[in-house]
Amino acid sequence: MSAPPGLSPDGSTSGRRSLRARLRRSWPWIRFGVGLGLAALAVWALLGRRGELSGASSYLSHIEFPWVALAVVLELASIVAFALVQQELLAAGGVTVSPSWITGVTLAVTAIANSMPAGPLVSSVFAFRQYRRRGADDTLAGWTLVAVFVAASVSLALVATAGLAIAGAEGASLDLVYVTVAVLVVAVLLGVVFVQRRAFEWVITAGLRTSRRLFRWPRGEVTTQVEHIIARIDTVIVTPGRVARVMGWGVLNWLLDCSCLAICFVAVGVGVPWHGLLLAYGAGQLAVNLPITPGGLGVVEGSLTIALVAFGGAEASTVAAVLLYRIISFWGELPVGWSIWAGYTWRSRRERSVLAHATEHDVAEVMA
Repeated sequence: MSAPPGLSPDGSTSGRRSLRARLRRSWPWIRFGVGLGLAALAVWALLGRRGELSGASSYLSHIEFPWVALAVVLELASIVAFALVQQELLAAGGVTVSPSWITGVTLAVTAIANSMPAGPLVSSVFAFRQYRRRGADDTLAGWTLVAVFVAASVSLALVATAGLAIAGAEGASLDLVYVTVAVLVVAVLLGVVFVQRRAFEWVITAGLRTSRRLFRWPRGEVTTQVEHIIARIDTVIVTPGRVARVMGWGVLNWLLDCSCLAICFVAVGVGVPWHGLLLAYGAGQLAVNLPITPGGLGVVEGSLTIALVAFGGAEASTVAAVLLYRIISFWGELPVGWSIWAGYTWRSRRERSVLAHATEHDVAEVMA
């Protein structure tokens, strides 16, 4: 018996499938629109506190630029540290890349992730392609992306936990103990799943099945695909020394970025709230990963300011320091990262054009 018109054999309507497809395509833009609305709400709330903003502008008008230069250097150093995490992970799979190249990729990826709808997804695709162009196969490139996420999550959880320990009772009064401990536990479990073969195999299988259901990729038998991926990953050499270096660079990335925030307080001429700085910074970085606005725009500024003021910082000076930090670590990186992306994209297209021309020339010679 054939299915009724418009109804597939499995009982689902083509109209329903079409609706789901449209929703999948529209979701990044919907989320981006919601994020912009929330950012506008945050701006409206800030405008309602013009006293603090006018006070912040007075601090920003007296910036000490040598300290700003130091903050920029620290921010650049944090990016290099994060790039070296990727370099170590690619080296584990036998792919050697230069620090300058991987730092450029990191800046481009950061700019894409912080300024586009579905930025983290688009930036991951860009990073995947760049890894492939440097000799990584599909499995190693995908493994590196996941490993970078795991390393960043675990190292950030360690930094936030250290901040909680330094803050002591004041941190507990902000109800951040349970959140920080929960984040640490989840991050550690994520790391365990990543290194435990059976759990990792289950995650890969589930991921491939979900990908096939949503995107009809990859084709072929899932079991065969999983076996191939596991066999390739088994050749990746992850020694205890390499794990220590990855985690060391990961923690250093966060600490250097936090140091940039600390120097921003000095640059606007106020004391650094050392007691709660690391905990507030950890909470702000966790807010970056919330899928609300690109790069946590509006969310990070608010969470950092609220936490630092709770630890005794003056509102106007704290707002000024946080805004300066975000100008350096968010807005300042966008033009640099997009310029690097344009350079890499132009070079890639030029290489493909030269290769295509050479292939056509070889074919013409053979035909002659």
